[in-house]
Amino acid sequence: MSDATSNQSGTAFSGDTERGMRTDLIMALGIIAILLMLIMPMPGWLLDLMLTISITFSVLVLMTAIFIEKPLHFSSFPTILLVATMLRLSLNLASTRLILSEGHTGSDAAGAVIEAFGNFLMGGNVLIGLIIFSILVIVNFIVITKGSGRIAEVAARFSLDAMPGKQMAIDADLSSGIMDEAEARARRKELEGESSFYGSMDGASKFVRGDAVAGLLITFINIVGGIIIGTTGEDMSFGNAVDRYTALTIGDGLVTQIPALIVSTAAGMLVTKAGVSGSTDKALFSQLSMHPQAMMVSSGLLFLLGVMPGLPFLPFFLIGGLLAFTGIRLQNNQQNKARELLVAETTPTEEAAPVEEPITAALAIDQVRLELGYGLLALINDDSGYRLTDQIKALRRQLASDRGFVMPSVRILDNMQLPGNTYAIRIKETEIGRGDVRPGMLLVMDPKGEQVTLAGEPTTEPAFGLPAMWVDQTLREEASFRGYTVVDAATVVTTHLTEAIKENMAELLSYAETQKLLDDLHEGQQKLIGDLVPNIISVSGIQRILQNLLAESISIRDLPTILEGISEGAGYSQNIVTITEHVRGRLSRQISNANTVADGFIPLLTLSPEWEQSFQEALIGQGDEKQLAMAPSKLQEFITAVRMSFDQQAQIGLVPVLLTSPNIRPYVRSIIERVRSATIVMSQNEIHPKAKIKTLGQV
Repeated sequence: MSDATSNQSGTAFSGDTERGMRTDLIMALGIIAILLMLIMPMPGWLLDLMLTISITFSVLVLMTAIFIEKPLHFSSFPTILLVATMLRLSLNLASTRLILSEGHTGSDAAGAVIEAFGNFLMGGNVLIGLIIFSILVIVNFIVITKGSGRIAEVAARFSLDAMPGKQMAIDADLSSGIMDEAEARARRKELEGESSFYGSMDGASKFVRGDAVAGLLITFINIVGGIIIGTTGEDMSFGNAVDRYTALTIGDGLVTQIPALIVSTAAGMLVTKAGVSGSTDKALFSQLSMHPQAMMVSSGLLFLLGVMPGLPFLPFFLIGGLLAFTGIRLQNNQQNKARELLVAETTPTEEAAPVEEPITAALAIDQVRLELGYGLLALINDDSGYRLTDQIKALRRQLASDRGFVMPSVRILDNMQLPGNTYAIRIKETEIGRGDVRPGMLLVMDPKGEQVTLAGEPTTEPAFGLPAMWVDQTLREEASFRGYTVVDAATVVTTHLTEAIKENMAELLSYAETQKLLDDLHEGQQKLIGDLVPNIISVSGIQRILQNLLAESISIRDLPTILEGISEGAGYSQNIVTITEHVRGRLSRQISNANTVADGFIPLLTLSPEWEQSFQEALIGQGDEKQLAMAPSKLQEFITAVRMSFDQQAQIGLVPVLLTSPNIRPYVRSIIERVRSATIVMSQNEIHPKAKIKTLGQV
């Protein structure tokens, strides 16, 4: 199967490569053909074909510019404009060669297309053709090209000036969790493309301007050169030479200036579409029909002009009547929609017969719930910064990255029974914490744990119990200058929620979440899962091991290594605690790195040999049935010794790790977690060989 797949993918890749090579080859041959037209003579029939292609190409470009949704969807327009300009100039040179060399033979000397344009648009009068050609050049050069070039120049300047702010907005949305990395990358690419596009359009507008100037010079050269050649080399009278060569030259100018005018119009529509969403027709018609009163006022003006003496009544009356009819229809439609909306809002809806909920619905509980007092509801819709919901979304992403645990969705409810500025955090319907915050004010704390000396309302930070102060927002700069930590109300709630989740993360890892983590593993790891479950261990067993790791703040993100450790540990024991200790040994690099301080070492307090022996002697039972049976007085003595040792280290600003032997580590941890839950207990097996350690003392 793998061979077949590789063959299919190889074939598809080969096909795509061949198609890419064919298009590249066609593009290269086309450019070479344009360059050859500059130096090689061209017969009249081939010139007719190329002029037809030029007109068709310009119309296609205009239609594409009309129907695209966004200017960036036609980002290749500057390149297309260059190719179209080169094509017209090469055709100008080819037609000039035919006009000057074969103009004496007749009006079809430069092909049927130039002859038709000359006869049809000039009406047999050279002066009329010359005037029409001049007007076309003026419209293209002065009106359309100059206006679109100015718009592209301003758009490029504004786009470049706004780029740093837009990039900062993208980075802020990414860091807050509003968007993921793929979406941020796409927005950055779009931003760069927009800036490059308008910059390219600013330069590309010079092509059209140069094309118009070149058209004028070529026309003048053709007329003067043709008259000289006709009178001196072909024995034509001056009048015949003027008529013949001027007609051919004006026909040639018209047949090239009309495509140039079409492409210039496309360029103008493209750069003026910057603030319009959707295709051009939908955007224009929807906005013009938004105000029917404007149509009716315009209709009245047309009726007034129609009855003025000297002006034709019929055309003004027809157009005015059409505008009046359209305006009345649009106004009636808007009134009908407003009336239907009002009726829908005021008419009481028929209440459906109440459907009795099944009794089992009352058994459902929220995994995580945040209840807010009525005074804190503004935190959800706060426009001054990131809303509480956005911060919680970012929290879920951060926990997934740090701990490998996908936190359940947080349900936010208002609770009228709570005081106005109070919030409560519940895990599985049980309240585990609450606090009071002041919306619109800032919480200021001293990182050293000392009292804040600013004017405000004294309080206690709810997550860590530090002394703090609620102050007015005008004191933010002064608080920052003094080195205080400054946070807003939403951040206080999010921080408290974060600590509550971390303390109860093991309980939140359900069977379903464990199964989802296993299912989401890479396909290459599914074979290991198939060997483990259910032959060696059940999903419930894996769940309990992951819960044990999370309970001691160990990330389960490296799930493949954890599963390999479970496979090894389950080979000699079925005890969950024993398997967990083996897995911790496999995660020694991760555990050691997590407990390494900024100076590059792991600060350790070792368990004295006396306490090691006391714990060994207190273990009763054999194998997986071992239990700790230590006298209460001995346990109290141990707890007191641990507190004294850690308090001494805390006074010098260190938070060490307690190091024990592997066989008693789980039992030491089970005692310490009840009195010092944040204390890390490691065994010698969890110290990575390359980790640097520093022993600070003994317990």
